[in-house]
Amino acid sequence: MLSLANPLGLLALLGIPAVLAIHFLQRKARELPVSTLFLLEQTRREAAGGQRFERLIPSIPLWMQLLAVILLTWILAEPRFQKANSVQRVAIVLDSSASMSVFSQDAAAKLETLLPSLNSGASTLELTLLESIPQRPRLYTGTSADDLLASLEDWHPASGPVDPTSALRLARSLVSRDGTVIFLTDTPNPELPFEARQLSIGRKIDNVGFTGVSFAREQGALVWRALVKNHGDQPATRTWQIQTATGSGTPRTIDLKPGAIATLQAAFPTDATNVRIALSPDDFPLDDTLPLVAPAPKPLTLFSATSPAFTALADKLLRALDAAEPTNDAATADLAIATYNPLNPVQPTGNAIIFVEDETRSGAWLKGGLVSEPHPLTDGLNWQSLLARETIQLERLATDTVLLWQDQRPLIFLRQTESARQLYFNFDPTLSNALKQPAFIVLLHRFAESIRSAKIAPVSLNLETGQPIELTTPAGVPLTTTATDPIGNPLPHTDLTHRTAIDTPGFMTVATETESLLTAAVHFGDPREADFSACAPAPLDDTAQTAAIDRHTRPDPYWRLWIFLLLATLLTAWKFSIPKSTPTPQPR
Repeated sequence: MLSLANPLGLLALLGIPAVLAIHFLQRKARELPVSTLFLLEQTRREAAGGQRFERLIPSIPLWMQLLAVILLTWILAEPRFQKANSVQRVAIVLDSSASMSVFSQDAAAKLETLLPSLNSGASTLELTLLESIPQRPRLYTGTSADDLLASLEDWHPASGPVDPTSALRLARSLVSRDGTVIFLTDTPNPELPFEARQLSIGRKIDNVGFTGVSFAREQGALVWRALVKNHGDQPATRTWQIQTATGSGTPRTIDLKPGAIATLQAAFPTDATNVRIALSPDDFPLDDTLPLVAPAPKPLTLFSATSPAFTALADKLLRALDAAEPTNDAATADLAIATYNPLNPVQPTGNAIIFVEDETRSGAWLKGGLVSEPHPLTDGLNWQSLLARETIQLERLATDTVLLWQDQRPLIFLRQTESARQLYFNFDPTLSNALKQPAFIVLLHRFAESIRSAKIAPVSLNLETGQPIELTTPAGVPLTTTATDPIGNPLPHTDLTHRTAIDTPGFMTVATETESLLTAAVHFGDPREADFSACAPAPLDDTAQTAAIDRHTRPDPYWRLWIFLLLATLLTAWKFSIPKSTPTPQPR
């Protein structure tokens, strides 16, 4: 197979019409009337420029000049011949960020025109197509460009900003050092590792979309508040409306300045389960629809077995927790609040928060530095202003995890068994300033929420696309996960897992055979991917193409012969172009 290292050398073929034009433009012989023929000088027709076209006169200079142009074109084009059994490996990494969903058709068209030129003169082209998220399976591996383009139908970019370093490292390991790695994206990145070549197909577009949602109770009604942002640099006007399975509300207009954020709010429909807020569509449809469900956390029941001194604290904790209800049944309670008294040392066996109750109230202030152990319950909490008195102490087991020390005394420790978690306060909070410490209240709230999270019960959530889900499921029980788009159609090509939310806006449920564990509305709310101001096209760098051609092809072995023939044709054309000298006639 023949390839040209310098295709621009073919422009030298323009010399052929130039040579022919020169030989067409010849001056017509001038007629000179004379009375005597012997006075007529011997003349010969010469190829000289003139204003009239005459018929082409074949001559040795003409053919030599045409041959010289062909030889020069061959030499300048640098022809190279394919080596036997040469292989060019190419790995294409697709940017999996959500903004690429706008340019997925452009990516297919660009690869269709690019793939034929990537073999670099090799006899075999091995192609690998993968996403910028290394955990996902490869889209294609093989030698067919048509099959690679067909595999793009399984590519649905919907992730947030992704660092392509890991994927580019994997791609480089697949094609080795001599292969080619191409990163296909929509935002130019001038610095790519592992000698990756960049191809950007993005362009700047205007976009308006939802960026977040919150809920609140106002006058007994559930109210949703959604943020809408204009990510473009031009003023925008959009309409929005509430849509349910039974119908749609009246469209309303919203005007946004460049970069402005507006808040939309309304009461959540009481007679609807799945609600969606729809904006008028634009080029980026992922953030144009906001699916909603009425949020409902897992219910949490509290049993209070404390003395009257701790009743106010138990009531305060009960009011601070969402969906928390008191109960008088200690056996079925999710969390118990109890005190330790030496006169009544019986402690709860289930999940509990246990305080020391010292009725003597005569202890001195504890001394020594306060040291907090690293733990999810105490991360970021400041205990340095805590003051506590010397009281009776709780028995601590060797397996307990200490959360807070004061000198050698464990002030707070956590006991965890197979069936229960218990948080112990080894001092009397009523004989300290703990009730005024934010760290104390936050710790109680975190512990109660950890009990709620571990409970197996139905929950309704509003999630973002791809968000991890902390869902406690019964062991050994099969689960069924379903997902639909905002209008209720099943979502195709979706990885239905109960560990993360779906990648596109819609609704999802996780259920056992007998009950539903999760009902969720999933919306797109990543403002980084909704902003297309940095998107721009960038062509593929061809500097590495020359080195690949050199590896898979060999130069013309007769190039020295062609140079010699070129010089010979030029000399021959020059020799036959010299006019012959004619003797000057002598007068009689």
